[in-house]
Amino acid sequence: MGRNKHLKDLAWGLADRGTAVLRFDKVTYAHPAEVENEPDFTLTDEYVHHAVAAVQLLRRHPSVDADRVFVLGHSQGGTVAPRVAAAEAGVAGLVILAGGAQPLHWAAVRQIRYLGSLNPGQAAAARPAVEAFTRLAEAVDSPDLSPSTPRSELPFGVAAPYWLDLRGYDPVATAAASGRPMLILQGGRDYQATVADDLALWRAGLAQRPDVTIRVHDADNHLFFPGAGPSSPAEYEPAQHLDPAVVADIAAWVAAH
Repeated sequence: MGRNKHLKDLAWGLADRGTAVLRFDKVTYAHPAEVENEPDFTLTDEYVHHAVAAVQLLRRHPSVDADRVFVLGHSQGGTVAPRVAAAEAGVAGLVILAGGAQPLHWAAVRQIRYLGSLNPGQAAAARPAVEAFTRLAEAVDSPDLSPSTPRSELPFGVAAPYWLDLRGYDPVATAAASGRPMLILQGGRDYQATVADDLALWRAGLAQRPDVTIRVHDADNHLFFPGAGPSSPAEYEPAQHLDPAVVADIAAWVAAH
């Protein structure tokens, strides 16, 4: 993310505390041309197969306790982590960092509206973009959405099969049904996955689960970088490091399980 590698910070921080970490590039980063040419590409194709393979690789590793392999996902990775657990029985638990629970297409509308509000003088200029993206989001919810719906009519130009798969996925309900212990961490200043819009859904859906721990780091943004005031994309540019308290939270929770 610019000059920052918050997941590398996390991996090294956990390794310092005795927790082995396997991280890998998403297929959309490693093989963008192949993904672009795959018309039926879905959320499962983006995450699940590779994460399941990673869990199985770790469980076979002689230095790893096969019964204590956890899946950690950040942002959309946190959204999809419950689906990984549903697909792989060997997952011992989940760590969800700033995981979106609101549907992605409407979260995008909310983010565009928020970014337009950061400069009141440009709010009116941002309104057409908000309205245009709202129409794209409405197309995702339309009963007329089909695999043949043109990409140009959908958010981010992503093909319809991806949205059909995502539209049928409820991350909170999937997490509740998984039976795995969970640690959910959220930045209080995050505008991409928010306390009010996303964490509230995790809390409501998992309220009856005593094995779910939820913690908010009030000063942190979406990348869990501490700061002050309203968060903005400009915060992601200066070189900085993940909040050490987040590393400590995860290390302690994993050790306790």
